[in-house]
Amino acid sequence: MLKLAIDQGNSAIKFGVFDQQTLIHFDSIPNNDQGKLKSIIGEYKPQSAIICSVTDTLNMSVFDKIAGKVVILNHQTLLPFFNHYKTPETLGKDRIAAVAGAQSLFPATNILVIDAGTAITYDILLNDKYIGGSISPGMETRFKALNQFTGKLPLISRNEDSNIPGETTNQAIASGVINGMIFEIEGYRDFCMKNWGSLHTIITGGDSDFFVRKLKKPIFVNQNLVLLGLNRILENNA
Repeated sequence: MLKLAIDQGNSAIKFGVFDQQTLIHFDSIPNNDQGKLKSIIGEYKPQSAIICSVTDTLNMSVFDKIAGKVVILNHQTLLPFFNHYKTPETLGKDRIAAVAGAQSLFPATNILVIDAGTAITYDILLNDKYIGGSISPGMETRFKALNQFTGKLPLISRNEDSNIPGETTNQAIASGVINGMIFEIEGYRDFCMKNWGSLHTIITGGDSDFFVRKLKKPIFVNQNLVLLGLNRILENNA
């Protein structure tokens, strides 16, 4: 039985078709091109679907031809782990899905999930209990903040030399932002291991490939973690 998982962000829709736990088709489309999503449903004829959306702008009529359940992920959706977050209604849906995806890859283990994008989030799963995490600005957000909230600092890109010490203002910004995030990621993982012992660390998000090459200790990367998690949550709500 085929299933459809949809992750709608602010500008794009990522979706995957699953056969059991196997991702057999992946695509990403702009939010204004939802006709392609309809054609994918017509081609694969999934029996059920799950939607994770931060914008709530999906045309729900697209899903009329899905015979089974269409789950819209929210804080009341049945999850494959215990959620101990004190304000579950404020917990990002993509964070929930990423944790579920990591759990599907590393069952019955403690996990740290890192999502490096516009924000960088850290989420902790201990003994199948989600206990919370942390949120801080992502790389591009930090670059833009230094440019917008100061008088003279330029807006630079990740391609600038980030050695320590930076020998120009551009290099100093890159050095501070990029190395600051590396220290943050490594420090967060070390803190978790000191407090909770051995755990799997997995990173996802648009900047994950950039950072994983710069970390001292290797960590697992999966760019489809949210979709994998949505598929797991959908199975949990069958």
